Amino acid sequence: MNSVIDAMVTRRSCRSFKPDMPDAALIREVLRAGSFAPTGKNWQSPIILAVTDPVLRRKLSQRNAEILGKADFDPFFGAPVVLIVLADKSRPTYVYDGSLVMGNLMLAAHALGLASCWIHRAKEEFDSAEGKALLRQLGIEGDYEGIGHCVLGYAATDLPEARPRKSNYFYFIGEELKK
Repeated sequence: MNSVIDAMVTRRSCRSFKPDMPDAALIREVLRAGSFAPTGKNWQSPIILAVTDPVLRRKLSQRNAEILGKADFDPFFGAPVVLIVLADKSRPTYVYDGSLVMGNLMLAAHALGLASCWIHRAKEEFDSAEGKALLRQLGIEGDYEGIGHCVLGYAATDLPEARPRKSNYFYFIGEELKK
């Protein structure tokens, strides 16, 4: 099987990470792959915040847990790296662009032997006054919407097998495909 398709078929979300920090070169390679995601008119509207600082990571986790309504929960599942994808709201394709970046990040992580998971609530996090203040504090200017958190690290447990695909996932339109 083609290695790209194999990565797509075998990647799974991880919900239990070891505390071990991946090598910086691996994180940078994942980020590089994210930066090559297709974007509308090649505007490259998304940006990625690569968070490895444990204090900021903990603060982000606590805020995400508050939004989730589970204050005593780590929604990042212990992952030591949080890649936050934000996208420029002035671009009409920003949500799609950021979502493609998220996909690239997760596929690259898998291809490099890292586990990942898409964690939601970035929109609520960075739409808040606290989130906007954090971006300003980090020197990030512009009108960005949080698309997602891609948490990275090494899996602490075996990842699940793929569930069977639903029978009506696709429809054949055209005689060549029906054969």
